[in-house]
Amino acid sequence: MSGIFITSSSAFYTPPLIILLAFIIDALTGDPKWLYHYVSHPVVLLGKLISIVDDKFNKTDLGNWSRLARGCVMGCAVIAIAMGVGILIATQCNGYPVGMILLAILASSLIAWRSLYDHVRDVALGLGESLDAGREAVSHIVGRDPDSLDENAISRAAIESLAENFSDGTIAPVFFFALLGLPGICSYKAVNTLDSMIGHRNERYEYFGKAAARIDDAVNYIPARLTAFLIFIAAFLVKGADPKAALRAMLRDAQYHRSFNAGWPEAAMAGALGIALAGPRIYDGIEITDRWMNEEGSRDVRPEHIFRALILYRMAGGLIVAVLLALALVIYCVS
Repeated sequence: MSGIFITSSSAFYTPPLIILLAFIIDALTGDPKWLYHYVSHPVVLLGKLISIVDDKFNKTDLGNWSRLARGCVMGCAVIAIAMGVGILIATQCNGYPVGMILLAILASSLIAWRSLYDHVRDVALGLGESLDAGREAVSHIVGRDPDSLDENAISRAAIESLAENFSDGTIAPVFFFALLGLPGICSYKAVNTLDSMIGHRNERYEYFGKAAARIDDAVNYIPARLTAFLIFIAAFLVKGADPKAALRAMLRDAQYHRSFNAGWPEAAMAGALGIALAGPRIYDGIEITDRWMNEEGSRDVRPEHIFRALILYRMAGGLIVAVLLALALVIYCVS
């Protein structure tokens, strides 16, 4: 058994079996509320650090270029701190079976496959009860005004969130854990949390958060496209899904999405399900004009489409497990 856990002493290498274990732990447990009642979730700690940085250095009376420079320096500092913590923990754990299991447990807290599934499923179940219950559930995963959403809009919002956050919450963390070990996944979550907190185009963050937003675009470039192709492959394995439409939609429409990366998984999901996603929508009372992903698809999107999207999501998760297991077995057999 110990041979499976043999690893380089480098903090930047993680065997596929450890990545697989981290993913399985998250898939089975998600974010256990009882645990985070006693200890803070790592992302919560990152959020507190970013809030301190924001309050201390984002001064609205400064010029735009000063705020841009401050945001860039402070953003890089937060990422460096997260990476440093990851290196410190990884160097103490690498090379020991118990330590590698601990790495998997820590990394699992930075993967959000199960929690995303639960939140999106809650939207479908809520709509099954009432429109108000659906609005309440979707308010936890999107920034749109839920009171302005009908059943179609709520269902589309849930599926769009599932597709986009599959990339941000699962594929990207797994990708950077595989590429750079625990320091990689810690750094990625710092980037992602910075973007979610200060990467907004408004008066306060237009300049201070610009660097965070652009770094987030850069690090998610590959994961977003990997997510789209994973959904495309999963569509071959799910009855009723259309892989050809998924491929056509993502290659044709993703480039026109207002988000540099989100259009890829959203377009793939829209094509696979035969529905149209994105399009015009309202944030803070302002209508945002956006291109439809898979425009020829149905705009009559219902809770049953959410459940179909979740089936695709589970199949894509199964593909992750299969790939990581295959890599682990190959490495183990040749070592």
